Amino acid sequence: MVVLYGKDVVDRYVAEGWWDNVTLFERFRRNCKRNPERTAVVDPPNKEELVGFKPERLSYAELSDFDDRLASFLLDNGVFKDSCVLVQLPNTVELIAAYLATWRASAFISPVPMQWREHEMGHVCRVLQPKVFITADTFKGFDHAQMASRIKEAFPSIEKVVTYSQLYEICRNYRIREDLDEASSFASGNDIAVVQWTSGTEAEPKACPLSHNNWGFLRFLYDGERYRGGLLSDGDVIMNPAPIVNMTGIGVGLIPWIMCSGTFVLHHPFEPMLYVRQLIEEGVNFTLAPPAVVVAILKHPMASQLSFDKLKYFAQGSAPPPPWTFVELKNRGIEPMNIWGQNEGTGLFSYDRTIPDLEKRARSFPIPDKVRDLPFFRAIEIKIVDESGKEMKEPGSVGELCYRSPLTMPCYYRQPELTKKSFDADGFFHTGDLFEVVDDTTIAFFDRKKDIIIRGGFNVSSAEVEDVVKKHPNVLDAAAVGVPDERLGERVGLYVVPKPGTTVTLEDIKKHMEESGVAVYKWPEVVVVVDEIPRNPVGKVLKSRLRKEIVERMKAG
Repeated sequence: MVVLYGKDVVDRYVAEGWWDNVTLFERFRRNCKRNPERTAVVDPPNKEELVGFKPERLSYAELSDFDDRLASFLLDNGVFKDSCVLVQLPNTVELIAAYLATWRASAFISPVPMQWREHEMGHVCRVLQPKVFITADTFKGFDHAQMASRIKEAFPSIEKVVTYSQLYEICRNYRIREDLDEASSFASGNDIAVVQWTSGTEAEPKACPLSHNNWGFLRFLYDGERYRGGLLSDGDVIMNPAPIVNMTGIGVGLIPWIMCSGTFVLHHPFEPMLYVRQLIEEGVNFTLAPPAVVVAILKHPMASQLSFDKLKYFAQGSAPPPPWTFVELKNRGIEPMNIWGQNEGTGLFSYDRTIPDLEKRARSFPIPDKVRDLPFFRAIEIKIVDESGKEMKEPGSVGELCYRSPLTMPCYYRQPELTKKSFDADGFFHTGDLFEVVDDTTIAFFDRKKDIIIRGGFNVSSAEVEDVVKKHPNVLDAAAVGVPDERLGERVGLYVVPKPGTTVTLEDIKKHMEESGVAVYKWPEVVVVVDEIPRNPVGKVLKSRLRKEIVERMKAG
C-alpha cells in the first residue's frame, strides 16, 4: 500500500472525525446513485479547437460509464493497486474520467501541466515510475505523442502510452469488466489519490502526495448541506478556469464538485470573454480567478450590463486581491472570497463567515483556531515563527507560516531530503511564505521567503531557470527574478553575465531553453546583461536588490 502517514496520525484524525476512510471514487459513486440524470460535467465550448472533438455535456450516469470503460482498460493494462497513471491533458471530460477511472482501479494519478516538456517530464518519471502515460496527440502546435514516445523509450516503467484520440475511443467503446467493484475495494482512504507537482527553491519540481482522506477533509469546507460553514449546496454549478493539475484546479474545482454532487463546467486554456460567457450561460454558483481577471471583468465597459445573478462566491487567489473588488462584488450580491494555499495541502480562507469586513477580508485571513464555530477551521493548526523557530504572536510580527492539518501532505513523494528540510519535529510544514500577525484573530500575507516566481498561477523555481541557463556555452553566471506584470502577476526576468568575448541575447536564451526541453512559461522574458551578479559576503545573490533594479530599468524603458 502507498500509505505515507504514521499510525498515530491516522488514528488521531480518524478518532476526531476529520478522516472517514471514504475514497473519492466512493463519493462520486454516491452522487451517481442519488442523481444519475443530473448534468455532471460540461466540456469547454472550444474543445474542438483544442483536441479535435466536439464539446459534450455528460450526466452522472454517462460519466460513470466513461470511467468504467477507462478503468477496465487500465486494469487490462496492469494498472492496479499502487500503480501510477501519469496524465498530461487539457480540461475536458476525458480528463475527469481519467481521475475517476484511476481511483476506480485503486491506483493514483499524477497530472502535469500541458506546458511541461522533456526537461520536466524526465524528472517526474524518475520519481514516480508511472505505468501508463495518458497525453494529448498535439496541443497548441506541439507534438505530445512524439514526446511521449521518446519518454516511454527512456523510462521502462511506462508500459503504455495512450493519446487523446485513443482515450476518446476507450471512454466510449471499451468493454467493461465485471470485476470493477472488486478492484475498487482494494483502495482505502489512507492511500495516495493524487501526486501534484510544485516548484520552490529547488531546481526540480517537488512531488506532493495527497490521500483520499486528505481531500475528503475538504467536505467540511464545501458541503453546506451537512456541515456548518460549508460553502456549497447540493447540485451547485462550479467553474474553475485553472488547469486541473494542482491545488488550484483540484482543491478549488474538482473536489468541491465531488463534495456537492454538482455540475463541473470546464474551461481551458484561459480566455477572458469565454470565461465570462460561461459564468453567465451556465449559471455558475462558485468560481475562482486571479485578481487581475476580476479587475478586468469589473472594469470592462459592459460590466454593468453583465448578469451574474446565480454566482454565490467569487474566490480570488494566486496574488493579494484589491479590496475595492470585494466591495464591488458584494454590491452585486456576490460574496467575495480570498484564498491562499499550496500544493502541499495548506489553505487559508477568508469569506463572509470568517471575516465579515470586506476590506479586512481582502487583506487578511482568519487564524484558524479562532474560528471555533466552523468545524473545518478547528482541525487546522498554524504558527508563525522567526529564523530560530520561536513562535511569534505580537501584532506586527512577521515570520514564516507553519501549517499542520488533515489536508496537509506528510512528506514529499520519494524525496526524503526535501521532506527533512520542510517539516519540523512536530510535523508542521514550513510553507516558505512570510505572514504578519495583524491582531489576535487575523494574519496577512507579507512576502515569499522562497525564491520563486509566480507567473499566471504557475510557480517557477528561480534555481531551476538558473541551472538551465548556466549550461548555455556563453553564460558565465545568471540570476532569475520576478518582473511585476499586471496580467500574469509576474514574468521571468534574468540577469546574465556573458563569458569574456561573447554576447548573450534574449533570443539566445529562449532558443537554449527550447533546446533544453523546458516549459515555455519558465522562459525568461526580460534579459539584463551585467558584468557580475551582486552577492553578499557569503555568496548569496542579492535578489531583493535585483528585483528592485529590474523594475526601475523597466520603468526607464
